[in-house]
Amino acid sequence: MKVIVAVDSFKGSLSSLEAGNIIKQGIKKAICDAKVSVHPLADGGEGTVEALTFGMGGKLEHITVTGPLGKPVKCMFGIIEKTRTAIIEMSGAAGITLVAENDRNPLNTTTYGVGQIIKEAVCRGCRHFIVGIGGSATNDGGIGMLQALGYGMLDKNKNQVPFGAKGLKELDKITDENVFPGLRECTFRVACDVTNVLCGEQGCSAVFGPQKGATSDMITQMDKWLAHYAELTTKKYPHANANQAGTGAAGGLGFAFLSYTNAMLEPGIKIVLEETKLEQDIKSADIVVTGEGCFDGQTIFGKAPIGVAEIAKKYNKTVIAFSGCVTEEAVICNQYGIDAFFPILRNVQTLQEAMNSENAEKNMLFTVEQVFRLIKNI
Repeated sequence: MKVIVAVDSFKGSLSSLEAGNIIKQGIKKAICDAKVSVHPLADGGEGTVEALTFGMGGKLEHITVTGPLGKPVKCMFGIIEKTRTAIIEMSGAAGITLVAENDRNPLNTTTYGVGQIIKEAVCRGCRHFIVGIGGSATNDGGIGMLQALGYGMLDKNKNQVPFGAKGLKELDKITDENVFPGLRECTFRVACDVTNVLCGEQGCSAVFGPQKGATSDMITQMDKWLAHYAELTTKKYPHANANQAGTGAAGGLGFAFLSYTNAMLEPGIKIVLEETKLEQDIKSADIVVTGEGCFDGQTIFGKAPIGVAEIAKKYNKTVIAFSGCVTEEAVICNQYGIDAFFPILRNVQTLQEAMNSENAEKNMLFTVEQVFRLIKNI
């Protein structure tokens, strides 16, 4: 029996790779001669670097960059040497989890560290980038990233504007004479699962600003500043379009990528499934196993397990899913290629207990073994 395991992370408990390897152990306990292949998954958010780097046969690198509040942070990125590709998560340099709740204020948080990672990867020979932009702490329109890459985001005195969304208030002129060499040779596949535009009621300030610490007054100000930034950008680069879907992703970082680099915004799971060549292995599988932390009515909307199931059903493969918890609405997943799904909880536990990594591992191992004992005897 050949089994392909492609599960998303169980956020807060197990990474995609950890969950996949535990499932493999459970299958092997039930069917010792089963051939099990683990494919780490991600959707462009947390875990994308690890999943894609291992899935594409690359190596992980570590770098210290400027964090969202201007202090140094350590983050990792992946390099696939044979294709000169770098894998980056913006959240590693400018993510909301790097900022204590009391310190969250998008007027101050910057994407500068994202540009530093790109610059480092270019120096190491990379010319192709896959960038996950989920989980940002920022609303600076990506100007921090652009500053790190050599763009002039200048005030009336021709000095670089300060970090954070407050820098947009001072923005008077944009220059590109000192852009980092090699950047124009680079292509970017940006994992983006939101369709919000840069400004307005559906813009990044109004929709995502509150969770980043923005008050109503800040939202109004930042939206006005971003509109001015978009106007300056369009004057310099006529192809720029602040009304394009996804430009509001990651506090406007989507707009920066589309306007200032050779980039495409694409669904995260689409990029991961294509780049890891999962479909090739699924063709010859007997069973495909997928899953994520929670199965609910939202799972069908672009989540990783449904992406895996769609591929599997092209080849009429049986698809089983495991999840930390399951809601009543999750039954809709059966209409989208998941033949059966199983919650892994074995007894009544608090959320904290259930998300404890050791408990999650035990629950997963036990449940997977029992399911595959049944499969063995069918």
